[in-house]
Amino acid sequence: MERELDQLEAAALEELSQIDDLPQLETWRVRYLGKKSALTSVLRGVATLASEERKAVGARANTVKKSFQIQLAEKKESLSLRSLDESLGKSSLDVTLPGRPLPYGRMHPITQDIIEICSVFADMGFQVIEGPEVERDYYNFEALNIPRNHPARDMFATLWIDSREDSNARLLRTHTSPMQIRLMERQKPPLRFVVPGRTYRYEATDATHDWMFHQVEGLAIDTDITLRDLKETFFEFCKNIFGRDTRVRFRCDYFPFVEPGAEVAIECVKCKGAGCRLCGGTGWLEILGSGMVHPDVLARCGVDPSVYSGFAFGMGVERISMLRHSVDDIRLFCSDDFRFLRQF
Repeated sequence: MERELDQLEAAALEELSQIDDLPQLETWRVRYLGKKSALTSVLRGVATLASEERKAVGARANTVKKSFQIQLAEKKESLSLRSLDESLGKSSLDVTLPGRPLPYGRMHPITQDIIEICSVFADMGFQVIEGPEVERDYYNFEALNIPRNHPARDMFATLWIDSREDSNARLLRTHTSPMQIRLMERQKPPLRFVVPGRTYRYEATDATHDWMFHQVEGLAIDTDITLRDLKETFFEFCKNIFGRDTRVRFRCDYFPFVEPGAEVAIECVKCKGAGCRLCGGTGWLEILGSGMVHPDVLARCGVDPSVYSGFAFGMGVERISMLRHSVDDIRLFCSDDFRFLRQF
């Protein structure tokens, strides 16, 4: 049996020397080291031999098995290295080149427009401040001339946090106007600031409405501020945001916290005043509401309306962005569609 082992070893090593690839090497391993190989059969038959012969044959069989394993490992490493060299030689990859850079993120289009809007007002001397998104009924409604049961409350579909009905009831702010009251309570005129931020309304979402949107509120309080100051401010704002040739229109409108109130509209960005579906055939697009601060609002905050006057305004940033970038669905701004977001 030892002679059979010698012959098996010689044949196996001869065959191993002829192997040229890894699949053939695997076949060789199964043939000579697998569960049904000749070597395994010899090892299983050792138990049937006489004591002296069993020791000699067993030792020899184990030596052959170790030799096969060592030769197999060396051959596998050799073939693997050769395969790697060949693949690198065929590839055009230059491993010394730097890796591909990761794509850079960018600001959301709404964020970009908020920054630009605030920059225009900052150049005109307005400060940029922020306020709380969870507000009290007093600041969101009552102090802005909208007491409980006032019809103007129907303009705001409110998301309430508290169920109680008093001035301390909490809600998600429906506009950024509450900061007018907060600042007039803390600071004496002159005041000039804008307040960007998120606002919330309890309403259905469609192509032009969303339950969460962004506003930029503004207030200017000083002696001798007139409606002319308001108009000149928005002529300058609209020409900076929509272009120097943009025509601007003011029309009377109602807001509880200003008197008189004014709607500010620009010439339709699509038809240039000729009339189209976007502007409803009027040639004009409303972009914000404004007006002279109501004397009752000033008095409630401790500002003497006989000495000071001012104007206030509020605009929806999404509406400005939709007009500037020809976006026809407000829901795209809150989507995760990179094809849309990468355009800005």
